[in-house]
Amino acid sequence: MAAAAPFFHAMDIRRARLVTFSLVAVFAVTRAALQFSPDSDFDVAGYNIHHLFTGVVLIVAGGIPLALFHHTSRLLDLSCVVFGAGLALALDEWVYLIATDGTNASYLLPVSFRGGIIMVALAVAYVGVLYIVAGKKR
Repeated sequence: MAAAAPFFHAMDIRRARLVTFSLVAVFAVTRAALQFSPDSDFDVAGYNIHHLFTGVVLIVAGGIPLALFHHTSRLLDLSCVVFGAGLALALDEWVYLIATDGTNASYLLPVSFRGGIIMVALAVAYVGVLYIVAGKKR
């Protein structure tokens, strides 16, 4: 009888780093860009598309290949970067859209900034916890 496949495959530290780096970098770049130009709206057909929604699209685009494929490839590395970038965009606005009125001026409030930092930090911590758990399962 063949041994059951482990629940946690050996975690690829490269992919963990790619997700974490893109998550932190995109959060920092987005915050800096919108700090200097807070009225930079992305409008489509009269609708204001917050970067949370763009982030969800990127999470789907990067996350589905990561869930379905387990081999090593540059395409899956790119999926890690896309997933991390989308997660940064979504988490950055999560507290902002819950705790404020959603205006451009509110995005610059401390509650929005602190909320974004806390959410990104929690995601980075989650990657770290999963890495530790995967290491113990090896």
